[in-house]
Amino acid sequence: MSNKFPINPNKEYLLSQLSKGNRVDGRGLEDYRPITIEFGVAGKADGSASVKLGNTYVLAGVKAEIGKPFSDTPDEGVLLVNSEFVPFASPEFDPGPPDENSIELARVVDRGLRHSNLVDFKDLCIVPGEKVWMLWTDIYVLDYVGDLIDAAGLAALAALMDVKLPVVEVKDGEVIKSDKLVPLKVCDYPVAVTVGKIKDYFIVDPSIEEEDLLDCRLTVVSTKDDDICALQKSFSGTFTRDEVLQAIELGVKKGKELRKLLLDSFEMYKSERVGDVNG
Repeated sequence: MSNKFPINPNKEYLLSQLSKGNRVDGRGLEDYRPITIEFGVAGKADGSASVKLGNTYVLAGVKAEIGKPFSDTPDEGVLLVNSEFVPFASPEFDPGPPDENSIELARVVDRGLRHSNLVDFKDLCIVPGEKVWMLWTDIYVLDYVGDLIDAAGLAALAALMDVKLPVVEVKDGEVIKSDKLVPLKVCDYPVAVTVGKIKDYFIVDPSIEEEDLLDCRLTVVSTKDDDICALQKSFSGTFTRDEVLQAIELGVKKGKELRKLLLDSFEMYKSERVGDVNG
């Protein structure tokens, strides 16, 4: 069946559809594209996951290493987030060092994870001032069709939920890893929701066509208790104070839905793994 909506709409057409409660791809204003979350997708990582948001596809992997803590937090572990825009994911992505968009993506995801108290970093300390767990979280954008922040945030969180660490003990100043693995204790589930504004309309999960026509957007990262742990405003347009509050309310509401999807997917993944072991 043919799609009655144009692939590359102009702003006037987009506004005419928004006035009717429609999007250029047939969605409602507050509807996400279909979301698929898969865990354990990279066998060599200590935790990994992929997220497909519409046709935007992001992979995240975590490598856990023992290293030296930062001097200002000697008894806390370390979380580091990097992102890479794979050139074949979009004509807009160039080979070479990370550009400002890649850096922004990593910083927004990192801020949401860190400020939510995702993990108790003191639990990651092995020897205060000397040895701690360092969680290197790498995000790879494999296909870009809009709304990278939401997809990348979900993928990074899902990968951390999949992390298992070796049990360690300290003997004569040396850290010895055992073969026994224990899951990383995750204390919160911060979820990013990007709210786009065009004229007086708000939409979530803007597609790549819609992103080109937005006045501005606000990414709202909320915790399981609906607290705001990060905000990121992009593009040159402006929000009024009331619009910021409206966007935050919408972001928190949709965050609950994404968090439930994430947790339900994780429970299914864990049950499948138990079934595989028992089988």
